[in-house]
Amino acid sequence: METISSRKNPLIVHMKKLGSDRGYRLECGEFLCQGAKLYDEAIRHSASIAAVLYCGERPYAGMDVRCVKVPKDVLESVSPMESVPEIVFSCKIPSSDGIIRAGRHIILENIQDPGNVGTIIRTANAFMMESVILTGASADPYNPKTVRASMGAVFRQRILQMPLSEMITKLKIGKIPLFTTGMDEKCVPVTELKNERTLAVAIGNEGRGVSDELFMASEKRLTIPMNPACESLNAAVAAAVIMWELYKF
Repeated sequence: METISSRKNPLIVHMKKLGSDRGYRLECGEFLCQGAKLYDEAIRHSASIAAVLYCGERPYAGMDVRCVKVPKDVLESVSPMESVPEIVFSCKIPSSDGIIRAGRHIILENIQDPGNVGTIIRTANAFMMESVILTGASADPYNPKTVRASMGAVFRQRILQMPLSEMITKLKIGKIPLFTTGMDEKCVPVTELKNERTLAVAIGNEGRGVSDELFMASEKRLTIPMNPACESLNAAVAAAVIMWELYKF
């Protein structure tokens, strides 16, 4: 049984940086996860687990996974959570070919809240979306807060990240209709979307909506029918309503 007690140990420093530094996650190709439930999800969906830190009973881990017992204070130094779980682990970021395939896609442009992004990933998986595409200044899908909000969906939902212009070009090449969302009178109610087997719907920043570039590239603008006294919906809620409408048909 391998044990580590020093916070300065290279593995401990590495795990801590995975939880706090997006650039470091990209450089290493790994992300940080926390909690027994998330660990069970990772095992169930064959995620590529790199290393495990634990302070209770030794969890199940494959022969090629480094599994290390640490004191609780060391685990606390690694975990960005206020309530520290008994297990923290790292996973390899899934590789991506960057191809936008035929099917239904939800696009997140400048959605900066990790909780919203994680919730949308979870909902997209529930409603069988082909992919979640992040563009602009959207939150890192492998931020620990995003991963936690996804409730394990990050291990099974296809996630793409790319610049806006590249995404628009790929949608055009793939002949995938692009729809944006809004509140103006020219918008088409989302309830009219029926039998659209291949399309991409973009959700923009709650304060500013989608960018002009994305708006100009779209074929239609969708709206969610609701009380006119209500200005807008939370981005995760709006995405959920749209994906549910698509899932019904």
